[in-house]
Order: sequence, then C-alpha cells, then structure tokens
Amino acid sequence: MSVLKLDQIIEGDCVERMRALPAGCADLVFADPPYNMQLRGELHRPDQSKVDAVDDHWDQFGSFAAYDKFTRDWLGAARHVLSDNGAIWVIGSYHNIFRVGAILQDLGFWILNDVVWRKSNPMPNFKGRRFTNAHETLIWAGKNQETKYTFNYEAMKALNDELQMRSDWTLPICTGHERIKGADGQKAHSTQKPESLLHRVIVSSTKPGDVILDPFFGSGTTGAVAKRLGRHFIGIEREKTYADVARARVAEVEPADSDVIEVTKSKRAEPRIPFGWVVERGLLPVGTVLQGTRKHQTAKVRADGTLVTANASGSIHQMGAHVQGLDACNGWTFWQFQLPGGGLAPIDVLRQQLRSGLS
Repeated sequence: MSVLKLDQIIEGDCVERMRALPAGCADLVFADPPYNMQLRGELHRPDQSKVDAVDDHWDQFGSFAAYDKFTRDWLGAARHVLSDNGAIWVIGSYHNIFRVGAILQDLGFWILNDVVWRKSNPMPNFKGRRFTNAHETLIWAGKNQETKYTFNYEAMKALNDELQMRSDWTLPICTGHERIKGADGQKAHSTQKPESLLHRVIVSSTKPGDVILDPFFGSGTTGAVAKRLGRHFIGIEREKTYADVARARVAEVEPADSDVIEVTKSKRAEPRIPFGWVVERGLLPVGTVLQGTRKHQTAKVRADGTLVTANASGSIHQMGAHVQGLDACNGWTFWQFQLPGGGLAPIDVLRQQLRSGLS
C-alpha cells in the first residue's frame, strides 16, 4: 500500500491506483467518468464543418456489459477510498448516468440528490432529429444510508441570494479564456468542466482541509478549484498528456486566504444551547418579561428555563405557539427581550453569545 500524498496527480489506471491508496483517505470523490457516447460516424454542421465531438479512445467501450463492468470496478475502488462519512458526486449524460445510478445503489451508496446542470449555452442539435441536449446530470450520494455527510445548507443559500439552492443549476459550459488549450491551439481536453460547477460542488459538500479525490482528473478542474478553496486533492489520470496539462494548470493557482475559505455554517452543525443556559448564566434574570411579535404576547422567565403566561407554562417554543394559537413555533426567534438602551432583540442573540464562548 502506497503512502498517501496529498495535492498530487497520480498517473495510471484509476481502479488500480485507488485500490492502492489507504482505505478511507478521501472525504469526497468527484467523478467525471467516460460517458460511453456511442457515436457513429462524424457529425457536421449545416455548413459541412466537422463538429469537435467526444470521440476519444478512452470514451469507447465494446458493449454495455463492458461499460457496466468498468463502472462497477471504479465505483468499488472509490468506495474503498471514501471515509465512513464521505460522499461521491458523479456527472454524466443520458448515455451513461442511469447505468451509473443503478450500479451506485447496487454497491450500497445512498443517493442524496440528483442535480441537473442546465447549460446556459449548449451546443445545438445540428441534425434536427432530437431535442437540443442542454443538460447533464450529477448524482450526489453518501457512502451508505448512515453516512453523516457534509452539506453546507446555509452557504448554498447565501450563494443563491438567500434562497434555498435548488437541484437545477444553470451554469455556462467551459468556453473562452477558461478553456485550456494545447500547443496546437486546440482544446486540451474534450470534456473540460467549468470551474463554476466544481466551485458549487466543493462549497456545498466539503469543509476547508477536506480531501477530494478525482479518479478521472483530466485537465485538472477539480484540483484547481480545490486548491483555490483551501481543500486538498488527489487526482488520478491515465493519459500522460492530460496529467501534464493538469499539473501546469494547478501549479498556477493561488490559494485564497484562510479567512475567506470558510463557509456559512449550517445551524444544525452549531452547538445545541438550551434556553435554561441563558437563564442560569444570568443573561436573562428570572422574572424577565419577554414580548412576542405583538405587544399583548408576553411571558415571564422562570428559574428552570421555562416561560409562564397568564394561563399556561412550558418551553419557549411551546409558549410561543400557545400565545399565537399555532401548533409549533421557533421560540428563539419569536420571543424578544428589552435591550438596556431601549428597543427589542430576539433571545436568539443571547444564544449566539453562548455559542461564541464555546467556539
């Protein structure tokens, strides 16, 4: 078994190389495997110019059975390198993603979401015999059903202008200055993914310092974005030409400062603070009158961290629901206390003070 080296590009067959790595060494796997496009003949535009389609030798398989065996082998090796709480992203098109999804489930992975990458600038359908193929599909899955995977919900919400991030992402394909070119001026890799796509994947499902393994490293998009965002990477690539391109690309990336790679933490990940702690630490003295969103909604703080109203007592959540005639309520944001200088503030402010002391 080889010694684990981070931020390295390993040349060779991804199945063999992953099996040789230490078990559980990766927090996330991002895989952009061959799609098995099944192209037959050349594709031309209306002006008879040839379309630069994906016809590389590495995307060609003799049969669906051969592709399925390849998929099962590399997914099994990916399962070996994933930590117990690790997750995997696999991207594909209609040519392969359904076969990949079935094999993922057969191997025990637990699908969390499928995400549609809607291309804002897709290649047209030149023959006019099918719909324009304007999207690709990503499958996000945990190692198993019990996996405590990372999901930075609040960060995704912030990235989406304070709206929940949906499972359909509209992003452009890789073009212009972002497209890596070879010495001949042609694109260095036929299926280079945009950095914006990897940015969203990495910010959503990793933490700074996590290890991301990409078994089909290609031109190095995963490594470039991971390095910029303060994550480690392991890239595996069997084509030396691509590996050389990726090394040069990643070497030019400057990591962002440590104070900006942190993402907004999920509220679920924060330490649990009982309301009783606020009371016993004197942040809200016993007998303090709290006010709801309307002036007539009031309750007093009791010594045990419960609240009492004119006709009932209970937790901050129960009493918040009670005075509003509702079934449930978030008492932390509903109840407010009087500030020393006047004005009201939600009691959640006091909870955050206690959390700051724990960090």
